[in-house]
Amino acid sequence: MRTYRLRTTALATVTAGLALALTACGGSNSADGPAANPTATNTADKPVSTGTVTPSGEGASATPSDGKATGTGTSTTVTPAKAGPGAKNTGDTTGDAYAYTHPCSARNLTVKVTSPAGTPATVRIITVTNNGSTSCGLDYFPTVGFSAKGSALGLQATAPGGLGGAPAYPVRPGATAYAAVNLNPSGANGPVADEINVLADQEHMSNADGVSLRLTKPGSVANPKVGLYRTTTRDALTAF
Repeated sequence: MRTYRLRTTALATVTAGLALALTACGGSNSADGPAANPTATNTADKPVSTGTVTPSGEGASATPSDGKATGTGTSTTVTPAKAGPGAKNTGDTTGDAYAYTHPCSARNLTVKVTSPAGTPATVRIITVTNNGSTSCGLDYFPTVGFSAKGSALGLQATAPGGLGGAPAYPVRPGATAYAAVNLNPSGANGPVADEINVLADQEHMSNADGVSLRLTKPGSVANPKVGLYRTTTRDALTAF
């Protein structure tokens, strides 16, 4: 099991900004799943944004040129982060070591949200796929907020604390990182969200790199939680 380094950035500080930036992208697509780019059997969430879309696998994707999320479909490709200062090319650009010094770029990522069969009704799976030709590093978990009818609910999913270890979560070329989000772990009363807002890497990306996606199955949100990135859906479900 991978461990992670201690991080000091407070998640709460980006909630309002992220939600406002993402909901401003508004759209009219709807489906029956979570808020990010989804497409799964019986459930496929759709991104709320505008732009030219081309079919891609089980959904559609768009590649923005200005670093902002664009497109209408079940997946959105957004623009990303630049490599951190002091990053060096070690020769092997497809290994984990390279990823640790080269943050993922939003333009090379495809973000989706799905509701895989067999998962709890309140759980969604966020997938982040690296479409680039080199490895890149993500923050340990995505930043996730929620909206209803285009307005931010002011709720943000909390992540596990006390993280330590590797400097980033490495994603090799063509690989996908999975993170589970539980909208309502306790089943408490809460506002109903019809949209989920996802920023793949809060540490290295701006709010403009986030995506806002319609939940194909709106659900109540109370004390939401997000898990760490993992290599499979099964592992993601145990990473809260």
